Amino acid sequence: MLFLLQLVMGILLIVSMVGYMQFVRKVMSIRWEFIPIFVFSAIACIVYFSGLAGQLFMGSIVVLVAGLLLFRVGVIRALYQNKRGAGSLSFSLFQLSFLGGVFIFLIILFHTELTHYDNFSHWAIVVKDMLSTNAFPTPDSDLIEFKNYPLGTSSFIYYICRFMGHTQPIMLLAQGLLIFSCFYAMFGIVSEKKRFLLYAFLGFGLSTLSFFNLTIRITNLLVDFLLPIYALAIISAVYQYRHDIIRACIIILPLAGMLTIIKSTGIIFAAIGLMFLIYMWLAHKQRFNWKVGLAVLGTIAGSLLPYFSWSWRMATVFHGVNNKFEGASAALKAGKTAEQKWEILVLFLRSSIDITTRPVLGLVIFQIAAIAASIVAYVVLKKKWNLWKALIALDVVVVLYYVGILALYLFSMPVDEAIRLAGFERYASSIVVLFAGGLVLCAAVDIERTFHYRIGEVPDYQAFKSVQSKRRYQQGIIACTALAATTLLSEYNGMISITKTYDKTLPYEVHAVTGDRWYTGGKEDMNRYLFYGSDRDQQVTSYYMQYVGRYFLYAPNVDGIVLFYEDNMDNLLSNYDYLVVVETDLNAKWLLKKHYGIDMQKGIYKITRSGDRIVLTLT
Repeated sequence: MLFLLQLVMGILLIVSMVGYMQFVRKVMSIRWEFIPIFVFSAIACIVYFSGLAGQLFMGSIVVLVAGLLLFRVGVIRALYQNKRGAGSLSFSLFQLSFLGGVFIFLIILFHTELTHYDNFSHWAIVVKDMLSTNAFPTPDSDLIEFKNYPLGTSSFIYYICRFMGHTQPIMLLAQGLLIFSCFYAMFGIVSEKKRFLLYAFLGFGLSTLSFFNLTIRITNLLVDFLLPIYALAIISAVYQYRHDIIRACIIILPLAGMLTIIKSTGIIFAAIGLMFLIYMWLAHKQRFNWKVGLAVLGTIAGSLLPYFSWSWRMATVFHGVNNKFEGASAALKAGKTAEQKWEILVLFLRSSIDITTRPVLGLVIFQIAAIAASIVAYVVLKKKWNLWKALIALDVVVVLYYVGILALYLFSMPVDEAIRLAGFERYASSIVVLFAGGLVLCAAVDIERTFHYRIGEVPDYQAFKSVQSKRRYQQGIIACTALAATTLLSEYNGMISITKTYDKTLPYEVHAVTGDRWYTGGKEDMNRYLFYGSDRDQQVTSYYMQYVGRYFLYAPNVDGIVLFYEDNMDNLLSNYDYLVVVETDLNAKWLLKKHYGIDMQKGIYKITRSGDRIVLTLT
């Protein structure tokens, strides 16, 4: 019965989103490539503001119903047009290829469970809290440790899961919709739709971004990959509508607004997109049009509204609550010694130029490729590409971004994390994705401008300068398509491997013991739990097991232990309500048999006291 209900609600959710897309297409007349990410971002922002107003569930219902009504109106209009012979639905070869590829990856996500540490320390547990309470976390939400993380993607995931189900695969599928809609928007930078080579080249170039995304793969809810691809989607929309800046402003308003609340560093990537908007506004002779100027300024102000609304919430609702990376002043008050700062600086510089790391390798490869392509275009093709200009601009962005990361480690991050550059590869991968993606987009535009004839200038059969140029064009399509397919196949195999090995992960082991608990009204389980297991890969000392346990039990009071000390066993267990055995070993089995008369096995033991004795009962 529950499955049937979720199936029906899932269908209604899809119908609702299609209704919005039809409405946007009809009213705004923008290209299909930008419609999904526009609609998804707008929904996320509306749900986000509903959450701020304390109406998270009601806001989601209103969004769903409004989409269904728009779909009904769209269907009536389509039937009327078809009756008059004025309406038709068709897909291009590119659209069919893209949708087929996306469908395959979404199917994989639909069978994938969460494993990454940060899912359980924040990204997944905050969604579970929102789904359980139908509200944003408050200072009383003991399960949420990092309450200052913005809730942009969490709001969208909540909206999807609210109607389709609460499982981890649905969470991943929801974030996957954002990711693939961003990629779809990047293809909107192509103007000549009949040039399949451009789509094949973009497909290959953008597929390589997955190589730099292995540390933040789409099989988790981490948002570091969303940051750069959202910025690239904004850049694509601005460039495509560079001669219609007002329309560009309308498109990117929800995208930039959403980007500022994906993560605290999202404001940096939003600024990059908005700076490109300003550049295009000034560069295409529209700077003297006061209406266009107001649209640009209004877009910037509107984009920052979600960011400042979150800052206001942190300053009021969470006033006095300590959070991760609370700020430079707090860090400076705690203090890092000069020796520690020097150690951080040296390690940072060494890591930033280590060619064996994936981010540095990406920077070097794309630097060389961009320089080589610019030289070949000038010497062989006799064309002046803009790729070298984009390279310089992106190099400046990368340098400034790295300076910002260094400042984070020196002044904001706790000492124990800063001295080992915690998360460095993930932070660096984000800017490398932006760097590489920006160059690929610019190269696609340069290639488009290189064709001897524009589409429409001559009949299609005359669209090439010579037979040799047509042959090279066809060979280019084959090569780019093959390379793109090979790259995506590697990503596909990697995701399949992760899915197949889930039964060997700690979350699987914990879930097998505890199950996944959801409580009516979101009331937290306030019992005290002690988890027992080995410390392989530092899973207990790093608090990984404890975070996983907190998520599945929906309980804030979870501790972990890897070894029992016989002299202190009664005293230790008396401080807890339950003992959760995730893994067993001979020593622990012997001690529990000796003191409590039980044959230790995986499971949850109720801890009670009978007189002076501790009693363990398997539940």
